[in-house]
Amino acid sequence: MQNVTIYSTPTCHFCHMAKDFFTANSIVYTDYNVATDLEKRKEMLEKSGQMGVPVILIDNDLIVGFDRPRIAQLLGLA
Repeated sequence: MQNVTIYSTPTCHFCHMAKDFFTANSIVYTDYNVATDLEKRKEMLEKSGQMGVPVILIDNDLIVGFDRPRIAQLLGLA
């Protein structure tokens, strides 16, 4: 099973789409709200160099934004 992490904010439409996609496909994930968790926001910036969300980590693969085809490929759903 892959380790899936999403850095998100409550108001981000693409974050909600990504989490809905994970839920619909029974993918267990860890969600960090970078709007309120400053330490996780710093971690996200260090890993991605981006302030935009979602930032998704699937094992060691980093995806910025909700790239459904790439996410499905990395999760073996494609």
